[in-house]
Parts: sequence; C-alpha cells; structure tokens
Amino acid sequence: MTALVYALGVLIFVIGVAVSIALHECGHMIPARRFGVKVTQFFVGFGSTVWSFRRGETEYGLKAIPLGGYVKLVGMLPPGKGEDPHELRSTSTGLFSQLAADARDAEREHIGPEDEGRLFYTRPWWQKVIVMAGGPVVNLAIAFVLFAIVFMGFGANEPTTTVNTVSACAIPDTEAGRTCTSADPETPAKKAGLQPGDVITTFDGEPVDGWDELSERIRANGSGEATIGYERDGQARTVDIETTVLARADLDDPDKTVEVGFLGVSPTLEKERQGPVYVLDVMGDSIAGTVHAIIDLPQRMVGVVKAALGAEREDDGPVSVVGAGRVAGELVTYDDPSWADRAVRLMTLLASVNLFLGMFNFVPLLPLDGGHIAGALYEAVRRGFARLFRRPDPGYVDVAKMLPVAYAVGAVLMIMSVILIYADIVNPVSLT
Repeated sequence: MTALVYALGVLIFVIGVAVSIALHECGHMIPARRFGVKVTQFFVGFGSTVWSFRRGETEYGLKAIPLGGYVKLVGMLPPGKGEDPHELRSTSTGLFSQLAADARDAEREHIGPEDEGRLFYTRPWWQKVIVMAGGPVVNLAIAFVLFAIVFMGFGANEPTTTVNTVSACAIPDTEAGRTCTSADPETPAKKAGLQPGDVITTFDGEPVDGWDELSERIRANGSGEATIGYERDGQARTVDIETTVLARADLDDPDKTVEVGFLGVSPTLEKERQGPVYVLDVMGDSIAGTVHAIIDLPQRMVGVVKAALGAEREDDGPVSVVGAGRVAGELVTYDDPSWADRAVRLMTLLASVNLFLGMFNFVPLLPLDGGHIAGALYEAVRRGFARLFRRPDPGYVDVAKMLPVAYAVGAVLMIMSVILIYADIVNPVSLT
C-alpha cells in the first residue's frame, strides 16, 4: 500500500508540474494573441514530438523531455540594422554576428507576406513586457491559489498556550540536537512541575493571549521571578518560577542568538484557518526566500557537485524535477499522514515549485523571460530618451545580438540540470 501511495504522490506531482508549465505558456500565448501576434506552436516539453494536434494556425502537443515548454511567437527577432528583411543578407565572418544572422534567417523562413503585421518585435514595448511577463506571473498566481487553498481551506499550524513538551534540561540553541548531560541545568518548567497538556493562562498575573505573547514575556523576564497561572484537568493552578537566561535564536534574525529568558516548554500546534492577509504574508516571505535561494544557487551547486561525488547531501539544497518527484513520494508516505495532510503537503510543494519557476524566469538574462522583459524595457528607455532630446528613433532593440549570452546561459542551465538529476539519482535528498 505504501508503494502505491508513493507512486500516486509522484504521479500527481508530475501532472501538477505539467499543468503548471502549460499554464505558464498560456500566460505568454493568450496576451500575444490579444495583441495580434501570430502563435504557431504550443508545446509542453522539449525534444521529439510525442503527440500533437492543430487547431487553427497553432499546433498543440507534448514533447518527449518534460523539462519545460514553449510557445512559438512569430517575429521574435527584428532585422539587422539597415537590413531589408526581404533581401538576401551579406555574408559575415564574425562569430557572434554570424550567430545573430543565422538566427534571423531561420526566423524568416517561417514568416510569410501575410504575417508582416503580426510580428512580435513590432509590438509596443509595454505589450512585449506583458506577453513575456505573463508566464512567470501565472506561476506566481498558481502559487498564491495553492497557498490560499492550503491556509484558508485546511488551515495552518499555529502554536497555542497548551504545553506540548517540557524540556528536561536547558541547552543553548548553538548546541541544539544533543541530549542532556549531568552538567546541564534542569529547566525552570521541569522544576515547577509543569506537564504536557497544561494550558498556561497567565504570566505574572497578566492574561496571555496566545503563544507569541507568552514567549515574548518569558524572553523579556530574563532571570527574574514570575508566577504562572495554568489549567490542568479543568482546574486552575498557579506556580512560582524563576526563568533562566539562555542563548536562543533572535526573532528578527534566526541566524543570530541572543541571551533571553527561558522556561523550557514547547507549544502544542493546532490547525487554524487563515485569511488572505496571512496568505499574502506567506507569499512575501516565500518570494524573499526564493530570491535569496536564486542568488545563492551557484554557491549551493558546489555542494551538489560534492554530493554527486559521494559527499553528504544538504537537506535544504537545490533539487531537480527528479529529486522533487522523490520528495513528493516521501511527503505522502512518511509519518503515515491522513489524506488531507497528503493533499496539503503536495499542494505546498507544487506552490513552492511554481514560486521558484516564476521568480527564476524573471532573472534578466536570455533565454529566460526576464531577458526579453529587460530588452523591452531598454527599448522603452532608449526610445523615450530619443523623443525627449528630439533625436531620430533608434528603432527596435536587437535581441539577436544577445544570442551568445542566451546560448551560454542555456548551456549552464543544461549542465546544472544534468548535475542535479545525477545527484538526485545517486545521492538523493531524503525527508526520513
């Protein structure tokens, strides 16, 4: 049964990723059509065609390698400066200019006389931005919807003032993970006789409204005395305690530790449905975390290479689609979760994947969508300055000149993908 559930989790994840890719491409195709651009192909995947059909002027289908997708917008590359697109070009011996010229020639093979008014490069800059930003924006929208379903529909685990565990000894966060020794002092909660299931109601005579408030009061108490009011088995009780000072994670910067008051209890978590503001907060935090992850990606890839050669794999390091699929299988099987928990875990994983895809595609480098957006914005600025200073229109930005960068970035992404897939096969990330 476990193997069947594992396979089902992987299958649902793969389908979810495929649907996300298709919707990403719809984010490009729909506005492109609205702006009059001709769209000839819409495919999920790369490589040889597995299945396709034609509707109108567009061919839809699936490719053999499920590592992305694309839509073919006619006229992505403008003619070279001073070049008539209807005439043969002169031969160039420069490597970079040859690449650009060859790409333009390949583009023209698919452009007929009837398409002259439907070329992408002739659209206003703001339409180009909308078309190219449409894909990653759809990914961010998918992430928001999935997070909304999870947190507004199923709820989020929120700490309560009901005691879950009572620590036997006081261990600083800098030494977290080790067991108690005879040299470690007993925690104030242990000394006071607090037990799991106790509901803390007051701190020093003042009512506490939730775990966050209780935690703040404990931390602010330092090594002072206090009276804790709590309920056990429906009976109200009080106990005098003296909190100790311990190195704990800074609430504003978890990477730092600060000396604060310590009691030695952990809260019981309960599911509580949240509102849209909570979802927006989660999205904001997730976007900030994703941006940091993208910035740190080259550095983190060093660890992946070492893991592929036999070193220990980081639990929070980058993974490929293969690795994410394995994580999906483990999420629906480990700790024998309920079906609701399985659904929440898969939706959270898919939301995180969409968030990463959306933000990564905004990186301003070709062939990513952000590279085309940057080109359109540069075109707007350049033409705006020309109008401001009454200079001749500089024309369209020639993104073909950036093809060497696109090829280099594409090669790097391909190499990274191969390394990640290999590492996920020989030394995968495991949740257990």
